Amino acid sequence: MLALEIVFWTSLGLIVWTHLGYPLATGLLARLRPHPVAKARVEPSVVLVVAAHNEDTVIGRRIENLLALDYPAEKLEIVVASDGSNDRTHEIVSEIAAREPRVHLLACERGGKTLAQNRAVRETGSELLAFTDANTEWEPDALRRLVENFADKDVAYVSGKLQLTASDGTNREGLYWRYELWLRSNESLLGSITAGNGAIYAVRRSDYLEDASITGHDFGLPFRMVQRGRRAVFEPAAVALEKESRDLEDEFGRKVRMITRALRHVYTGSMLHRVPPIYALELFSHRLLRYQTGAVHIVLLGTNAALVGVGPSGRGLVYQIALGLQLAWLLFAAFGRLRIRIPGAGIAYYYLLVTVATLVGNYRFLRFGTPTVWEKAEGTR
Repeated sequence: MLALEIVFWTSLGLIVWTHLGYPLATGLLARLRPHPVAKARVEPSVVLVVAAHNEDTVIGRRIENLLALDYPAEKLEIVVASDGSNDRTHEIVSEIAAREPRVHLLACERGGKTLAQNRAVRETGSELLAFTDANTEWEPDALRRLVENFADKDVAYVSGKLQLTASDGTNREGLYWRYELWLRSNESLLGSITAGNGAIYAVRRSDYLEDASITGHDFGLPFRMVQRGRRAVFEPAAVALEKESRDLEDEFGRKVRMITRALRHVYTGSMLHRVPPIYALELFSHRLLRYQTGAVHIVLLGTNAALVGVGPSGRGLVYQIALGLQLAWLLFAAFGRLRIRIPGAGIAYYYLLVTVATLVGNYRFLRFGTPTVWEKAEGTR
């Protein structure tokens, strides 16, 4: 019985730590020992890579948005790395490239986003590399804001701020995303972020690493920069806009794909090699625990049910209350699923879906591995 109690309290402690304790501790530590970036106005040459697969509905306005960036035209090249597109993507990019010499189409065989990005890097030359998605819109000063961070010689990777626009659907991703950006700001102030964002980021060409095709830059590059003694930071002033998934069910599929791609680093333990102790704690708390939250919740619920009515009356009451709270949360999530307007029900359902997504992501990774190609998130175009 003691063993069950230890497992119960450990599981509860891990959940509270990853979602509440760690963010608060990071925020406090970032203010006690900040490590700001030495920014300055610099203008190195930049190749901006747009990875695309069948994006004919958005690619035209995406390129026009990038051409309007506040950055010296002679120092900016835009490359659309098309990952086996078979719609009108090539035609649209070629039409723009015919009148705009800064734009180039790189037609790749279908092999996945990372392989297309790697080829774009190999076939271009510049001091900095910037990356974005086809369905994103950058604010005019976004690139300049990213680049300012590279005045600091320790900085190898910079992720901008993705700002989600309302979809008018059932998604509650915006609330979670604001929490996530606050946490990334604190991690960056401490030294380095634990993950970036595929919609807006940049890396020095000298620091770029050709990752395996089954992994992505969002999670793979930041911790590898730290392993090399470099910094990966967050720049909130570099803003990109993107439409959030319309419904929670769409967001669920996106979360599963994201988690599945990241788990290779988790299961191999590669992310914890040769990193400072504080950064290792950040990776453990923010990434490893987050991706295993579903399993921890199942253990918590199972041990809680086994402990109800066992032991002295005082302790038994504690476990009864704990079980009642877990069941109430599930009931609130059910209300959210049924679109019943009860305060907190939508958030409870969102948390449940994200938690289940960690279970599905782990299952898919262990059963099938990580797919090399990616699909567009529905409702974000």
